[in-house]
Amino acid sequence: MSTEKLLAGRVAVVTGASRGIGKAAALALAEAGAHVVATARTQGGLEELDDAIKAAGGSATLAPFAIDDYDAIDRLGAALYQRFGKLDILVANAGQLGPLSPLGHVEPKDWDKTIAVNLTANWRLIRSLDPLLRLSDAGRAVFLTSGVVHKDRAYWGPYAVTKAGVEALARSYAAETRTNTPVRVTLVSPGPLRTAMRARAMPGEDPATLKTPEDLAPKIVALCRPEWTETGKLYDFPTDSLQSFHAPA
Repeated sequence: MSTEKLLAGRVAVVTGASRGIGKAAALALAEAGAHVVATARTQGGLEELDDAIKAAGGSATLAPFAIDDYDAIDRLGAALYQRFGKLDILVANAGQLGPLSPLGHVEPKDWDKTIAVNLTANWRLIRSLDPLLRLSDAGRAVFLTSGVVHKDRAYWGPYAVTKAGVEALARSYAAETRTNTPVRVTLVSPGPLRTAMRARAMPGEDPATLKTPEDLAPKIVALCRPEWTETGKLYDFPTDSLQSFHAPA
């Protein structure tokens, strides 16, 4: 664990924090000194994260709820205001793969669920937490996207559509906060990583050939630092490059 607490005194919300990218990002933020408010559906996974954060000398608050429980997102914003009076960092990571199927065969309930989890929940997070990010001296918002948005990949329609929506959402949010606010917005395209979602999507792939969420996590921390002043950009992890939103990733 690094002894340099670059995020000391900062409060960070990480969604989907019980495993994968969210868990690695939450632990890295805590190691950098942030107090992490970790959300996920899985209580057990959150408790394992909490143990790891405590073992690393960090601190966390656990908020177990499904990301499409929009009332819970509103309650989270109110609770953060009462306890901290601000929010410094949002890492909007929670998501689901959705059905891998021809568009005409996707069940309406599965379409609606994928939209709710991957897209609408991120708008609700902005709606609830934007006032708190503006109360920070350096509010940082990171949204996870996917390179599939810019590829013509069959059967990935629901996931690709929702991630394209997240990119448009982040573009709008960045434009609205670019001037006269402390908020800076970045999209992160992680590329293929060794996660459970990737394993479901690519069952024949050798996971040993992939980078891990722990490889990505320090990059997310860097995007959340007060010293990070770029906004309206996409960070592409496979190429380690910062791009304008409109550039292919």
